[in-house]
Amino acid sequence: MTNTTTAKKRQHLYEIDFMRIFFTLGVLFNHTVNQFTSAMTDGDAYYTVRSARVMFHYTRMGFIFISGVVLTLTYFKKHDWSKFLKKRFGGSIWPYLSWNALLMILMILVGNPNYSLNSFSSKYFTIVMHGSSFYLYYMLLVMQLYLLFPVIVYIFQHFNNFHSLILSISFIVQLLTDFWVKFGMSQTDTSSWPYWFKAVSINIFAYQFYIFFGVYAWLYHEKVYAFLDKHIKKLVVLAISMAFGMIIYYRIWNQQYLQLDSDHALSLHQPYIVCYDIVMLSLIFWIGKKYAERQARGLPDWLQSLMDRAVKVSFGMYLNQTIGLLIVSTILHTLSLPNWLLVMLIPVGWLVVVLISFALAWACYKIPPFGFLIGRPNWHPFKNRSLPSIKNILISKE
Repeated sequence: MTNTTTAKKRQHLYEIDFMRIFFTLGVLFNHTVNQFTSAMTDGDAYYTVRSARVMFHYTRMGFIFISGVVLTLTYFKKHDWSKFLKKRFGGSIWPYLSWNALLMILMILVGNPNYSLNSFSSKYFTIVMHGSSFYLYYMLLVMQLYLLFPVIVYIFQHFNNFHSLILSISFIVQLLTDFWVKFGMSQTDTSSWPYWFKAVSINIFAYQFYIFFGVYAWLYHEKVYAFLDKHIKKLVVLAISMAFGMIIYYRIWNQQYLQLDSDHALSLHQPYIVCYDIVMLSLIFWIGKKYAERQARGLPDWLQSLMDRAVKVSFGMYLNQTIGLLIVSTILHTLSLPNWLLVMLIPVGWLVVVLISFALAWACYKIPPFGFLIGRPNWHPFKNRSLPSIKNILISKE
């Protein structure tokens, strides 16, 4: 294969915009469903929703995939890794540390018994090191990804004629890793292991294939898209079949035949899920390309404006989602609704979470100095300029 990343000038890629927004909304949907199932009582509706939810288990891998795509697009031919790490960690570590602290304070204010001022420092240190609260685990993963990415670039560039082989080896390693996690690690006493080794959900090596897949997909994006476009009907049928297969895999194979507990049955680290993720990520990559083609012909003004704004704050929506989820969860547990009504209200709850997350992220984006909370600094204290008034910010056009 011939490398297709020969463009001298970086262009704006709307397919990446689409995938960023899609995976962000997907993550918010998954976590919203969690709030609804936690408010349900045992019954057919509860198990149906939990079973259907496994069909959307590809969003975390989607984030890692799109990170591989974006980093390859931007940095594959640049080797100033010290500058790369400084910029990438600077845009990740401060939002991560800040949101963990802010959300801990929020939990204390609302009376969550798992958080208190007396144990604030020790609890804060634990959740920062483990990524175990507020759905911020991805931040730990992406910072590890930044450390690993220069090595991956070296592998692809050093073995320039063996990219397909590299991806194949990565896939086999991923299958073996997930097989071990599912059938070996679950039967092993890991209590004495270091946390990073036993908590595979925050270990980037447990997701390595999706990085390689993202790099490969972008290096050969034209040929990959042409292949997907040629076989799109088969891909769609396969995606739908495997999505319903996820329910059988979870309910019958994992829970009834293997008799796994809920955590292990729902684990993302399973051989079938690797194959399912490849199919779904390929389909979404194709849809993103189709969106880019449609965007080139022009979108309705309202849709273009909405997409532009959503892209700017999608990262912030991920970071602050706990606030919207907390509001929805509080309402659900206060109302004590029957299961059938909770099922009907899931789309409404998701929309509420999306709107709250967007509003908070947009406020951070527009109001200095809070842009750093969403990875978009909008005030630099050492530059000679004054803060604009809140009134002017609110009425100004983007």
